[in-house]
Amino acid sequence: MRVMVLVKATEESEEKGYHPTPETLAMMAEMGRFNDELAAAGILRMADGLKPSSAGKRVAFDGAVRTVTDGPFPHPRELVAGFWLWEVKDMEEAVAWVKRCPNPMAGPSEIEIRPLFEAEDLS
Repeated sequence: MRVMVLVKATEESEEKGYHPTPETLAMMAEMGRFNDELAAAGILRMADGLKPSSAGKRVAFDGAVRTVTDGPFPHPRELVAGFWLWEVKDMEEAVAWVKRCPNPMAGPSEIEIRPLFEAEDLS
């Protein structure tokens, strides 16, 4: 089963982005060790962090019309700050790994796990 694990943004991550401080460097080192564990277990397929939404754009579709909106976008806790793509045996395994994850933010944060569609889901 493939899952996308989404690290939700926070007001702070959207406001400040990433700046190398002793705290953020320690957090990144801890996250690197966690990613190494995921890779050693054969689960990790891909992982990366995203720049704050102020660096992004949204494209809205309405029939043939396309409307582009520049970031930053409202409601930071609804945005994604980073992600992993994992191959796990089931959702319970994904939850167990997320529970082992270091907190990806300086304060309270949230991680969402979403299964990807597989070929058999579409037939």
